[in-house]
Amino acid sequence: MILMAMDDVDFEIKGSEMQFVEIELDPGEAAIGEAGSMMFMDAGIDMDTVLGDGAKSSGAGGFFGKLMSAGKRLITGESLFTTVYTNEGNSKLRVAFAAPYPGKILPMNLRQLGGTLVCQKDSFLCAARGVSVGIHFQQKLSVGFFGGEGFIMQRLEGDGLAFVHAGGTVLRRELRPGQSLLIDTGCVVAHTPDVDFEIQYVGKIKTALFGGEGLFLAKMTGPGTVWLQSLPFSRLASRIFAAAPQAGGSAREEGSVLGGFAAGGLLGGVIGGDRD
Repeated sequence: MILMAMDDVDFEIKGSEMQFVEIELDPGEAAIGEAGSMMFMDAGIDMDTVLGDGAKSSGAGGFFGKLMSAGKRLITGESLFTTVYTNEGNSKLRVAFAAPYPGKILPMNLRQLGGTLVCQKDSFLCAARGVSVGIHFQQKLSVGFFGGEGFIMQRLEGDGLAFVHAGGTVLRRELRPGQSLLIDTGCVVAHTPDVDFEIQYVGKIKTALFGGEGLFLAKMTGPGTVWLQSLPFSRLASRIFAAAPQAGGSAREEGSVLGGFAAGGLLGGVIGGDRD
């Protein structure tokens, strides 16, 4: 794999529940971001959409190499394209990327993490130019079938900064050699590649059926680092879906019945107009 030299960017994470990250680019520096994640950018920054993750140098691999990179991203559920933001000016400029749902943005220094980080699908937000976003196949079939996030995860490689988004509050745990942690499968955000990831059955039929935590838990064994999220997007989406109006007009309303009739009458009046 041929990677570009990493850009050493400065950054600032702002906000609490709905965060965004501002990246400061020196002249000639660039950042890559997921399609649709950009919030704002200073005039003087050139925005270019590229096939794949934009990490390979301009001549490396040609079109076939870019197509392979794009295919890997498609497998992990990401867009075929990423956007490269390059400072074409003569002074420092800023570009910002926003989180897609409530949670935290985690700055990951890949140099300090040994050059590689494995994370869940859709968690990558943006990075300094030169970070490669690929795929990571879990070695054990049980993880693929019952692991919640599946057997295909994202693999970030390089020695620069990458920014990962997680739902809710984030917990970082350092695992000693042989130390294990049992985790709800959806709550795993990322881990270093030396952590052993396997799936464990909860053990009791009653707990599996009525405990609300599912049939399986993720068992992660050290040494290494694990990042956990308190609000997986799948859990958030299921709660929203359960509370949303269902087809057929049988939706539950938070307000009173009279309020519903009043709102319906008002809407009918607006649509029908004044008949007098």
